[in-house]
Amino acid sequence: MIDKELLEILACPKCKTAVRLDEAAERIICTSPTCGLRYPIRDGIPVMLIDEADPPSKSG
Repeated sequence: MIDKELLEILACPKCKTAVRLDEAAERIICTSPTCGLRYPIRDGIPVMLIDEADPPSKSG
């Protein structure tokens, strides 16, 4: 879905922390425990806009 090299250079636009891919949910997730924003992937393209992100889920 997302190229591994691209994923390695992406960072959360809010806190500048590394991100990880959640293929099942089609999301890019910030790895920061204090931020944790979840960015959607639309048509194979990560939408790395803070206004488009969802807050972290309570279940993790």
